[in-house]
Amino acid sequence: MLRTLIWFIYFWLYLILMLPILFYYWQLELRHDSRLDDKVDRRVRSWAQRMMRVAGMRVTVNGTENLPAGAAVFIANHQGNFDIPLMLSCLGRAHGLLSKQELARIPILRLWMRLLHCLFVDRSSPRAGMDSIAKGVRLLENGHSLVIFPEGTRSRSDKIQEFKGGAFRIASKSRAPVVPVTIDGSYRAMEANPTGWIIRPSQVTLTIHPAIQTEGLSRDELRALPETTRGIIASALKGA
Repeated sequence: MLRTLIWFIYFWLYLILMLPILFYYWQLELRHDSRLDDKVDRRVRSWAQRMMRVAGMRVTVNGTENLPAGAAVFIANHQGNFDIPLMLSCLGRAHGLLSKQELARIPILRLWMRLLHCLFVDRSSPRAGMDSIAKGVRLLENGHSLVIFPEGTRSRSDKIQEFKGGAFRIASKSRAPVVPVTIDGSYRAMEANPTGWIIRPSQVTLTIHPAIQTEGLSRDELRALPETTRGIIASALKGA
């Protein structure tokens, strides 16, 4: 209980104390300063790493040699809330997330996410979904990678749900590679606990698989890409 209290205090206190830094970054953004992305990356990665340390999360990362040099779509299974800081801190740099629209309503956090080139998706509107795909393609074409959890919601376990196709349409339309990432054990930090919100120390393994090139794939191969990627991710799950 004490660990959980400290974690939530740290989460919100950090956001508040960083308001002057956030204001400075928005000034850089208005001036189109080329230093901004690197500054945001370092700040966000440091924050995510501290959140995991405070939570008592011990992380083993495999496959860092598979991190691509250019923009890519990182596709991961979604076990729990800690998947987000995991993906922000363990992929070489912090990349934008494809996030549900509800997160855009959280003050301060919304501004950081926009600086990080995150996309907000309104799942209730098919038109908004198509617009998100177009925005995602533009981000990748401009050199910004995206992190996407194609299950759409947390599994809260070591099981993998069905993958939705939107993430793969973004990759294929932008001709960006898909990098499968297996998250194994993050749900034990919070979701596996009886209350669902108490944080407990846990061991997590993150496996970065070789990239799948989308350029040149046939229609049948593109159609099979969600299930192909899902199979690769499942192959590194101990409980699968």
